[in-house]
Amino acid sequence: MKTGGAASHSIAALVLAAGAGSRFGGGKLLAPFQGAPLLHAALAAARAAPVGSITVVTGADAALVAAAARAFDPTIRLVHAADHAEGMAASLRAGIASLDDDAAAAFVFLGDMPRVPHAVLAPLAQAVAAGAAASAPVFQGRRGNPVVLARALFGEVAALTGDVGARPILQRLGAGLALVEAPDDGVLFDVDARADLSGQRPVRP
Repeated sequence: MKTGGAASHSIAALVLAAGAGSRFGGGKLLAPFQGAPLLHAALAAARAAPVGSITVVTGADAALVAAAARAFDPTIRLVHAADHAEGMAASLRAGIASLDDDAAAAFVFLGDMPRVPHAVLAPLAQAVAAGAAASAPVFQGRRGNPVVLARALFGEVAALTGDVGARPILQRLGAGLALVEAPDDGVLFDVDARADLSGQRPVRP
């Protein structure tokens, strides 16, 4: 399938929600954030993206995370990463492997990033539809999330290991990686500690 020209219905969204949240003290994605489970904010961003499906990748606390995802939207797909303890690469591998053959690209959202600005999502998808191998948002010179990966990169995802996600793939793309300016630091903000649930932790340069 060609990388360029991907219509929104052929782009899938993955929400990686398999981590144990050990630094948080456990149960991070289920913790309340602005009146709902933290995971719901990431799912809201995924739903705002120009995608045809949303898949949540579970790992630690799988049953509870799955229930939270279903409470947000019963139509969300669920995939379990049995080897999630390895790190983010295991979640990404499981998610990519689960996608339908007609998925031309995949958004990769992180379940603990609740402030992704929805305005950056369509430009990210458009960059890959225009021929980029991948796209990522940037804010004040720093690359953030979510990223979009074209199908041409799915095979490389299968070879990823450890807790680095798609970073090694993006680092080697050079001009093949389209960078999209984000309107705020929500593309950098993640929840690490309970104090971050206020959503106000400053993102350090």
